[in-house]
Amino acid sequence: MDIKRVTLFAGHYGSGKTNIAVNFALYLRKLGKKVAIADLDIVNPYFRTKDSARELAEAGVDLISPQFANSNVDLPALPAEAYRLVEDRSLYAVMDIGGDDRGAYALGRYAPFIREENDFQMAFVANPYRPLTRTPEEALEVMREIEAAGGLPFTAIVNNANLAHETTADHVLAARDYMAELSRLSGLPVWMTTAEETVAAELQGKVENLLPMSLQAKYFDLPEQKGPPKARPLFG
Repeated sequence: MDIKRVTLFAGHYGSGKTNIAVNFALYLRKLGKKVAIADLDIVNPYFRTKDSARELAEAGVDLISPQFANSNVDLPALPAEAYRLVEDRSLYAVMDIGGDDRGAYALGRYAPFIREENDFQMAFVANPYRPLTRTPEEALEVMREIEAAGGLPFTAIVNNANLAHETTADHVLAARDYMAELSRLSGLPVWMTTAEETVAAELQGKVENLLPMSLQAKYFDLPEQKGPPKARPLFG
């Protein structure tokens, strides 16, 4: 798996980027890297990188998040400490970017530094089971909106096809044609596939660059989806 010094995860609301960012930071730490993760999501108050503060701290991953994250104070402000991720090149930096174009505006202040160093992976987290990204064409539109708002081009795609509690290995495998078409339309490679650990175990040997994930506690608090679609071609 190709790893850059700065890795950014962005995508449509509910695509699963925060959970991926946390798990990828933990993965880098297991590789022996000096890692810091920043929560740049000033839009979504529910899923926060800070929800995994204990796990990150125990693993030795530095966490940078808005001062009032996980409180009832609605103050979309980012800490000055976040600049450390672009200034300290001894760090492997992971950035969780807010959903869609509104959330990506916060990235603009860091984009010039990231472009100058040019050692980054800007990953579009794609979940074809989410509203508004049901087709590769819809996902591409979201991708272009985020790029325009954040000032950085995407460099890769993450296949995070899932239906929350109902996800099976078949759901992930059924999304391969969707991801291939999104790759063709965007000109970007599918960098990795992500799945919850038990699902990932069933996918071993079937997909490349697989990242098994543990899920944030809040994930299990969500109501189960009713009547998920069966695994099938997702477009065309």
